Amino acid sequence: MNLRHILVANVFFAPFSYGGATVVAEQVATALIKQGGYRVTVVSLCARNDIAPYDVIKSQKNGIVNYLINVPEHRSYGEIYNNPEVTARLAELISALEPDLIHAHCIQDIGTGIITAAEGANVPVILSVHDFWWLCERQFMIKLDEKYCGQNPVRIDRCKGCVDNFWAAKTRFNHLQAMSEKVALVTYPSQFAMELSEASGFAKGRGVVWKNGVNPPEPAFFNKQAARRASDQRITFGYVGGPAQIKGWPQIEQAFAGIKSGKFRGLVVDGSRDGSWWQAKQLSKLPGSWEIYPRFEQHNMDDFYAEIDVLLFMSQWKETFGLAIREALARGITVIQTDSGGTVEHGAIRQEDLIPIAAPPGQLREQMDQVLRSGKRERAPYPVVHFADQAREFSALVDQVLQEVERAA
Repeated sequence: MNLRHILVANVFFAPFSYGGATVVAEQVATALIKQGGYRVTVVSLCARNDIAPYDVIKSQKNGIVNYLINVPEHRSYGEIYNNPEVTARLAELISALEPDLIHAHCIQDIGTGIITAAEGANVPVILSVHDFWWLCERQFMIKLDEKYCGQNPVRIDRCKGCVDNFWAAKTRFNHLQAMSEKVALVTYPSQFAMELSEASGFAKGRGVVWKNGVNPPEPAFFNKQAARRASDQRITFGYVGGPAQIKGWPQIEQAFAGIKSGKFRGLVVDGSRDGSWWQAKQLSKLPGSWEIYPRFEQHNMDDFYAEIDVLLFMSQWKETFGLAIREALARGITVIQTDSGGTVEHGAIRQEDLIPIAAPPGQLREQMDQVLRSGKRERAPYPVVHFADQAREFSALVDQVLQEVERAA
């Protein structure tokens, strides 16, 4: 059987995993192989002082070969998005591997060389947009004062007060827009992300919404959740992220400060690799009982979700998706969240219950008080897309692109 060979380009990949986009890239690759008919190879980056710059290392984990290009720590502004050395290594890999299609999944730091190299080898590209790196050099449309930019559409001329070198930023913006015209298809995890990008002039008419999936709960999850609820009657609130303004921790902290009851528990997850995010915070000053929960991975995330009844997602910017929200909803966990872009497109929460970005803490406090007064912890799991579903949808996109290539030949 001839397997279709997909070369995935993602900034990180196992054995070095970090961030939600990497989770998606790894899980979809694994699901594609499990589904059958596909072979997946990966190219990603590393930054090691013990290896020469731009050397390539071959690694393998869970049956997927990953070629890591070693980039130096200090690169110029232009080399971050278009690096001739990286492009040369990518061209060599494509020539040697001969993939049928390239999936440029999350390529900040790899840069647009993956599109250039693919074009040179006449290999079609599906590009996936995960955040706003393609529109904003700060990647998340967050200004210097840590507040959401709010441009819609994005106009580079309005970025003058936010970037160090406007002409460099404009050159970058124009280059990325031009490169987006060279790919066969662009995917977005939400309607919000696609509409904002296309309205801003990015790959107009080439986009489709390809929702991210999550891993469903393991069969033992609901017994574990029930056992914890039976042994501890307190409502437990959970928060995934650091104590930053943009993730909404100050609003959460202010809202809890006004809660009269102390009969609840709070868990904050330290997603850093060195356990440093929460070291300077004095959670003991808040009402209730608070703990720092260590960083978790996909294989053990059920342990965390079994410990909480309510997920607080108070992001203060318009995000493209929100994996943690879907993971929680799939496990019968209540979500209190902001009206933050693509994160709300699950449809599980009424529009009037979404908390506006930059709202004072009263609305959040009222929703938390309501949970505490009701004492209700059980909630039916909400249906969300799984990674197996996402891989099947990707397979259909690959069919579409390769058939168009065949017709054009």
